[in-house]
Amino acid sequence: MSERTANILRSVRSGRVPVRAALERLKDLPYKDIGFAKIDNHRALRRGFPEVVFGAGKTVDQIVKISQRIITNDGILLITRAPRAAYLRLRRRYPGMKYDAKAMAISYRARLAAPKEGTVLIITAGTADLPVAEEARLTLELMGNRTEILCDVGVAGIHRIFDKRRALERAGVIIVVAGMEGALASVVSGLVSKPVIAVPTSVGYGASFRGIAPLLTMLNSCSPGVAVVNIDNGFGAGYFASLINR
Repeated sequence: MSERTANILRSVRSGRVPVRAALERLKDLPYKDIGFAKIDNHRALRRGFPEVVFGAGKTVDQIVKISQRIITNDGILLITRAPRAAYLRLRRRYPGMKYDAKAMAISYRARLAAPKEGTVLIITAGTADLPVAEEARLTLELMGNRTEILCDVGVAGIHRIFDKRRALERAGVIIVVAGMEGALASVVSGLVSKPVIAVPTSVGYGASFRGIAPLLTMLNSCSPGVAVVNIDNGFGAGYFASLINR
């Protein structure tokens, strides 16, 4: 339940706000139409986390107006593929606003999330895959998950993953981020008994086709228990892993 909805219901129960007035305040739920966007105020009720803003293609003014509505309603904000200019504008009003340059994401949380018990392990095939891994990490931590990152353990030096078995076993869910041919997800899945979420990245030479090659490799994995998200979609992997970890 959103903070705003909860406050209205508490006011009704305490007698401070008449039922008719409360209904008037709830009229703009479950979404708020601000002309260029319709903000889903009840996303957290249905999914356990508020609406997330995709920053690419939006103006700074649009991002700021959408963000203010989401923060007012939920007290939590995540903007992926976000321009730094939007962060600088938002920080003036919300000093706790954060910007992760690697993940290109803006985040804000008025209160700390209740921590989940399990740990999500994020594995990258190469250092160049880190920006996508960071987007997954930021999403997971904002949703209250403990995370670990294991970097640069791709199949070109496969012995690097074999001596990390303890980290693999500790995790409740594993995210594998890989470009080039994308074989690492199948290797990891063959070593563990837990769900693996594969993220193909656009890292690679020409025949990688900006992530199409690793995407197809991951979709054709012969190891069961691998789910695949879209190319460079660290956010989608983090969100899905959090749902499993919940």
